[in-house]
Amino acid sequence: MNSLQRRKNQGKPVRKNLHPRNLHNQGYDFPALIKKHPALEAHVKPNAHGNLSIDFADPLAVKTLNAALLNRYYNIANWDIPEGALCPPIPGRADYIHHVADLPGLESPSIRMLDIGTGANGIYPLLACQIYDWQCVGSDINPQSLENVARIIANNPALKSRFTLRRQPDRNHIFEGIIQPGEFFDVSVCNPPFHASLDEAVKGSQRKLKNLARSRGEQKGQSKSPTLNFGGLGAELWCKGGEQLFLKKLIKESQAYSSQCRWFTSLVSKADNVKPAKKWILKLGAVDIREIEMKQGNKVTRVLAWTFI
Repeated sequence: MNSLQRRKNQGKPVRKNLHPRNLHNQGYDFPALIKKHPALEAHVKPNAHGNLSIDFADPLAVKTLNAALLNRYYNIANWDIPEGALCPPIPGRADYIHHVADLPGLESPSIRMLDIGTGANGIYPLLACQIYDWQCVGSDINPQSLENVARIIANNPALKSRFTLRRQPDRNHIFEGIIQPGEFFDVSVCNPPFHASLDEAVKGSQRKLKNLARSRGEQKGQSKSPTLNFGGLGAELWCKGGEQLFLKKLIKESQAYSSQCRWFTSLVSKADNVKPAKKWILKLGAVDIREIEMKQGNKVTRVLAWTFI
């Protein structure tokens, strides 16, 4: 599927600044998505600029769009998440996987990937399995989240031999209890909880909704009640110490498994957390550190990747 994606992108103008192999560089083809996933039609209407769109402040609309994208582009049927669970933006998550695939040593088709905190959506392994045919393990501390991903896998039989799940029994550990003795992964991925408390997460969702309202040209007081459109259950959104402390734990524990994983990677949402994270990685003796910048329109995020091998 990797070569197929390359052929599909040849000669097409890149509009979203995504990775060249990302199938979403041209934006959303709503008529084609509706044809593949008719439930989306109820949520699509012209925006203030006259272009077809959805209300990105509506959790059901966002979830339905995700299901349509996964169905049309990645042959994943019946994707669903519980109410309130984190609903990831598919183009950005696909970008992470594409950039990770470019790291040295990951050219082989028989790659094993570990997803730390796969959540109820299981998005990174789902994409890695379907785009690059990788073997994936998804871990999480929440059994309900893992049960939901198990249902997604059951609805897509082709995934059963390529995507397995493991529960992290101890919230104080990340790799310990997940990576087994003698086991080797080519790469680990992670989308850390980026807030330090539930209150901070709620305030962050309120800011996001205000920004969405401004982009739609709504007047003050017209926006909807503060529901987090991309959701997030507990550990999906926040942890004590926020993203910075989580990254510190992730990096510290990665050293203990330095011979069992070629590349450790993590999404870093807050730019201020990149510099201290790099210092911790260097201090622990990593031989290569890479900061990968990802762009989607005007939005910039980054991935940190490091290896001890």
